[in-house]
Amino acid sequence: MLEQELKTFVDGTTNYFEVAAQQAASIGSPYLVTKGKPGVHDFTGVIQISGKREGVVYFTAPRAMLTVLLMKMQETDFSNETMRDLVGEVANTISGNARRDFGRDFVISIPSVMSGEQVDIPMTGDMRPFVIPINWRSHSAKLVVALK
Repeated sequence: MLEQELKTFVDGTTNYFEVAAQQAASIGSPYLVTKGKPGVHDFTGVIQISGKREGVVYFTAPRAMLTVLLMKMQETDFSNETMRDLVGEVANTISGNARRDFGRDFVISIPSVMSGEQVDIPMTGDMRPFVIPINWRSHSAKLVVALK
């Protein structure tokens, strides 16, 4: 993955938090995972990518972060279903914004949302996942981009 392509996802992530939470998130240094799959938090929204590029983009966050994010959005429902909707929305928004930069051949799926630690991310061995660490308030999450 090229640095400019990765920057598209970094910019999309910071933009999401600035708009949705009215409070910027800081982004740590993206890094490449060389063995295995990156770990996940309590809730994970996965977007499958097809077309000219193939792979997955997923946003994973702990319940505490999502709760505060929902409060900032003036939402009062903190059920598992609302948490799942939120991680799907974040993953979908960031991927959808990336599609503007990559063009119509960057096809995104409807988000699939998972919860718990036993999440099965659809990744093959030839995908090289980049992790983009996200720090917002006192919480940490990550966006993972694995494209070939």
